[in-house]
Amino acid sequence: MTSAQAAAGRLSVCATPIGNMEDITLRVLSTLAQADVVACEDTRHTRGLLSRHGIVTPLVSLHEHNESRRARELSQRVRAGERVALVSDAGTPLISDPGFALVRACLDGELPVEVLPGPSAVLAALVSSGMPVARWCFIGFLPRRSAELGELLADADETLVAFESPRRLGETLRRLAGHDPERELAVCRELTKLHEEVRRGNAASLARRYAAPGRRSAAARGEITLVIGPADRSTADRGRAVRALAELVAAGARPRAAASALAGLTGVGANELYRELIAGEGAPGPGGASAPRSPRRRGRAVAPPRRKGGH
Repeated sequence: MTSAQAAAGRLSVCATPIGNMEDITLRVLSTLAQADVVACEDTRHTRGLLSRHGIVTPLVSLHEHNESRRARELSQRVRAGERVALVSDAGTPLISDPGFALVRACLDGELPVEVLPGPSAVLAALVSSGMPVARWCFIGFLPRRSAELGELLADADETLVAFESPRRLGETLRRLAGHDPERELAVCRELTKLHEEVRRGNAASLARRYAAPGRRSAAARGEITLVIGPADRSTADRGRAVRALAELVAAGARPRAAASALAGLTGVGANELYRELIAGEGAPGPGGASAPRSPRRRGRAVAPPRRKGGH
């Protein structure tokens, strides 16, 4: 193998359509045609995409069950001078899809990695929502635990983007409305497809619209992306103050005294802080203090579960 051959090897991360098959770039098509192999989640799905454009590049599966092994194999092929293209079933690879291990293996081996931008349900939903886009955060799927969801909503001073299952959409919206009924939301469904729909409103109104206990409603079929507006600044500050009070009480501080001290620092009323502490932690224990639960860390850094569909 010559040095020139070795230098020709590279990994190309290619975005593919999330619904509308015309949403694929000329650069991605050229790369897929010139690659020595295309790594994909489902070879049957990707073969259909390639056949549509007359591309006959060999395919190899790369999914959550074989990702570690494939990452080693494919990075070795890149080192040997081959051109490897990485795609997911739809959208941009790695975004709640396999591929991170392969990208990491190539970067750790100082091998060339290029990213070919294109369709992404995250960006399409964010722009379609009408929410602020200067600061935003993709969080995969929303936390299932009520306390973690409440903390996430209270702390978020940026727009949040999350995926959701059609089967769970009604319950998720009900939970969001329970925490903050006036929170601005957008339910983005079937983006780029024939029945694309973006519904905007507050959490309470959207929860009523998509309420379908125990079954998937017709209104919620298809791929769902949720966009959640930033928290009201006063709401976010109050949430942080209440959690700080809970931590102080857990460390042995007297609730009333701690609430008064925090009120002076945060501007949130002492009585309001104390009432929210009691409401959140249960009935007061001996001496008038509630028995605080251990404070939980925000769960936003947890790797989001993978799903089929456009990313």
